[in-house]
Amino acid sequence: MDLKKHYLVGVFDDDDVLLKAIPKVRESGIKIEDVYTPFPVHGIEEKLGYKRSKMSVAAFVFGLCGTSFAIWMQTWMLGFDWPMIIGGKNFISAPPFVPVTFELTVLIGSLGMVGTFMVIAGLKPWAKPRIFDLRSTDDKHVMAIDLGANKSDEGEIKRIIESTGASEIYRKDFED
Repeated sequence: MDLKKHYLVGVFDDDDVLLKAIPKVRESGIKIEDVYTPFPVHGIEEKLGYKRSKMSVAAFVFGLCGTSFAIWMQTWMLGFDWPMIIGGKNFISAPPFVPVTFELTVLIGSLGMVGTFMVIAGLKPWAKPRIFDLRSTDDKHVMAIDLGANKSDEGEIKRIIESTGASEIYRKDFED
């Protein structure tokens, strides 16, 4: 059993060449694993076919949990567990609840978003990062294609990437 993941890595010198290459590679039926760039490239998400992130839904759910917890906590503490009349106000009064509710909504929402992002991105302390090419942090754009996820053979994929203007193409293997 092969425990290695095999990738074909295409290195591009220019982001415009990369942006023109992505649709050509995708139209030929090749699935692109990911593209790594040294700076944000406008429009690359649409070219890769990425859909809008669902992180906003997670933010809303965590914010709603924070709001619910804050209201429940204050109602329980000030109305039932330790009721005190402060300044002649009722035990359970909405105006004093606003600051604590806001703060807990933001706190639980932000901590939940950090946790959600770390789970989605696979940022675990024991995970080993897959670095396809160190130059992708400096001046090169790197396209990674998983050979196991594509039906085409390695030679055909290499030929297609060469035709799109890649300056360098090589195979890279990772232990899985």
